[in-house]
Amino acid sequence: MYSPPTDPADQHRMRRTFTQSAQTLGTTTTGPEVWGWHGRTLSSRVQHPDRGACWLRLLSTPQDKAAGKIWDGNLQAAALFDGCVHKPLLYDTTEARSDGYAYLAELHQYVAEPVFSPSPVMRLDPDPPTAWWDSLRTDLEYVSTVPTDRVAVRQEWVDRSVPRYLDMPSPRITDWATAHGDLHTANLTGTTPYLLDWEGFGLAPTGYDAAILLAYSLLTPGFAQCVRDAFPVLKAEAGRVAQIIVVTELLQSASRGDHPELVPALCTLAGELT
Repeated sequence: MYSPPTDPADQHRMRRTFTQSAQTLGTTTTGPEVWGWHGRTLSSRVQHPDRGACWLRLLSTPQDKAAGKIWDGNLQAAALFDGCVHKPLLYDTTEARSDGYAYLAELHQYVAEPVFSPSPVMRLDPDPPTAWWDSLRTDLEYVSTVPTDRVAVRQEWVDRSVPRYLDMPSPRITDWATAHGDLHTANLTGTTPYLLDWEGFGLAPTGYDAAILLAYSLLTPGFAQCVRDAFPVLKAEAGRVAQIIVVTELLQSASRGDHPELVPALCTLAGELT
């Protein structure tokens, strides 16, 4: 869970638009507010007269950026994956524009299971049952086979960024597969698991989802080993390439202030991969 925007004006416009969107979709807010990364989203449990408990998520972006991968990711993921893998169904959407901002409100199925971790970075070292790993692996294998023209990772970015952050030549991606794109334990529920927040899905290096899950778990060695055991691709060349790319992404994010506590472990992992 993240914090509200630092600017009170941003908090106000998000809360105002959330209330308006809830009314447009015929819902009543019944839960506490949940803010997303850098206050870019605002969500809450709501009640719908026909569907019962639902989850309403409001995405905000400057109006000239209301397009592309992040904007329509959940919409496209619903068309491809709803009913095929463990993910919340998308019921309805509504858009609004005002004061230079665009808003997309998404009414999702409410999943009562708590997320596995409140933060993408694992702090505890749990031991999920075999059935949890089996379900996750089955869903990711299905996702990997679904054709898409969306791209989650671009070779051009890899060529620029790996030398900058890891001081090594950039690897060439030769094996591609469709990926969830943001697979950490704050986007996985603790029992089934359900896979949440699909806005970043698309083509990525084979093993990319497993590499993300591993990288965010490096502070919990037991769980990290479970990830390695569950996804043998991480031991293959394709998985090595995926890990190099994910380490680079997270080091870039850390340079902007996100999860700096991961940096030492990420650097250690990078050394093991080269």
